Amino acid sequence: MHKLRITNIIPRENHNVTINFEPVSGEFTTYKAGQFLTLSFEFGNREVRRSYSFNSSPDVDEPLSITVKRVENGEISRFLHHKIKQGDIVNALEPQGLFTYEPISNKERTVFLFAAGIGITPLFSIMKTALVRELKSKIVLIYSNSSPEVTPFKEELHEWAVKYPDRLEIIWIYSNSKNLMTARLNRDYILSILKSHLPIDHQDVLFYTCGPVIYMDLCRFTLLGMGFEESQIKRETFLLPENEEDDDDESEKEIDKSTYSITLNFEGECYQLDIPYNKSILDVGLEHKIKLPYSCKSGMCSTCISNCSHGKVRMTYNEVLTDREVESGRILLCTGHPVEADTVIDVF
Repeated sequence: MHKLRITNIIPRENHNVTINFEPVSGEFTTYKAGQFLTLSFEFGNREVRRSYSFNSSPDVDEPLSITVKRVENGEISRFLHHKIKQGDIVNALEPQGLFTYEPISNKERTVFLFAAGIGITPLFSIMKTALVRELKSKIVLIYSNSSPEVTPFKEELHEWAVKYPDRLEIIWIYSNSKNLMTARLNRDYILSILKSHLPIDHQDVLFYTCGPVIYMDLCRFTLLGMGFEESQIKRETFLLPENEEDDDDESEKEIDKSTYSITLNFEGECYQLDIPYNKSILDVGLEHKIKLPYSCKSGMCSTCISNCSHGKVRMTYNEVLTDREVESGRILLCTGHPVEADTVIDVF
């Protein structure tokens, strides 16, 4: 666990706030562009963790920085917006996340960044790293907001565009625009953008998307339909879809209410746990005071990836693992439920 001191708090448009940090000890594990920082808070005997993407880049001389959107009933977002102050010290886990950009200094490629609202945060980090570390690559940022007045980082992005006029193109999309054809991102608009900016060789093209699930699905399905590979399309999810149920599906679903025993191998220790149907493996592990790795608790951040070496586990939500990884035994502790007795889980 790292201790970070808050050095600055910057109010942003649309109920966002940027928080700058410095390591208290002078040391901090390096992070990758696109990763997130998990903050840990103690309220009495209760620990609460929340993850926020870096908007800072490890390749630019700037402070560690995250940006937090105020959530109406969000316990931690309200705390960060209204309670913290400059000089406060917070606890943070190692930077994590698979939504990363790996720069190659002599590489020449085109990178498309699709951002909606505060989804700009990890993409801002990636954009800066790509521009600074890859001197030949071109970046196309497609950035959707409701209006210019509520667009986070608008001035900073303009400054980067001026600094790199030949390598950075920003396409601003505002839903209050009078031109309805370009007021919102849609399939035809994506096709038009790509037609104007795609290089001849499509092999060295990457796509990063961050925003609401429906927004990222639109990007993904359009790109796949154009023939791009899954490996070229990356996404980062902040929030779960509002409704995962099919309203038209009125069939009666059978729910396995059994309790299954598992063996949990973690840091050289072997734990025998009983997992009831209504609790995840992570829930029960934490109840037994096992200091398992976790962050989002929602199947979206990759912190709790583990391996099922025997038995079977179903996940109620998975935004991280590919089908191939699931087939090979990878699971998420936070949404994982055993469906067979004597299941064995190995925590990385």
